[in-house]
Amino acid sequence: MHSVTNPLQACNDIFFKPGGVFTAVGEKNNWSWVAFIVVIVMALLPQYLFVNFVDIAWYQDLIISTEGDLSPAEIDQRRAFMTRSAFMLQHVVFTGIGFIVIQAIMALYLHLCTRNDDSHVFGFTDWYGFMWWTAMPAVINSLVAVALLLFWADHQVSPAILAPFSLAFVLGIEMSSQWYGVASGLSLITLWSIYLMAVGIARWTSFSTKKSVIIAAAPSVFFTSLFALFALT
Repeated sequence: MHSVTNPLQACNDIFFKPGGVFTAVGEKNNWSWVAFIVVIVMALLPQYLFVNFVDIAWYQDLIISTEGDLSPAEIDQRRAFMTRSAFMLQHVVFTGIGFIVIQAIMALYLHLCTRNDDSHVFGFTDWYGFMWWTAMPAVINSLVAVALLLFWADHQVSPAILAPFSLAFVLGIEMSSQWYGVASGLSLITLWSIYLMAVGIARWTSFSTKKSVIIAAAPSVFFTSLFALFALT
């Protein structure tokens, strides 16, 4: 059986042999702090680089163009608030806080979904640590995003570059499109995280593979469907 002996090895093996990682994480204390730090740092790095790289005047116009018909006074007011510092707060601080909150919500969801498991031994904090291991594909996303930003010639670049594995970036869907939000969420990284979640649920519970996949995929399917309905209206 594959043996994972330390959290740094777990950070590597989660991409290749996730089952052994989840087994080890379920038995060890505090390993998930390593995954948390790695994911948060790597998730925020491309956000920081993007704000420092993008043409701010162009980015202001791009965002304003998505807000419908505004009067000249309203446009000037919006532009006055959209400074590089404000974008940095939005992209870095709010992204970090949002990530932490979403992971907590997902941990609560998994905790509730697994309470009827006969071998139920994991509480909310265990599932919260678990979620950071399922988020490790974000590291791959961030590495590619950083590489693209470092070699991108044009400073007029869409924030879709921050999710290079998403349909929004691959298909070049503009922010003004009603499908931008949906396309941004449809990503290979999301599918990878769902796969890891399913593997982990199957390892931590007595649930079947099918049930584990359904539990792992349900939130993404629900919210993607909801956003698609909004886009159609």
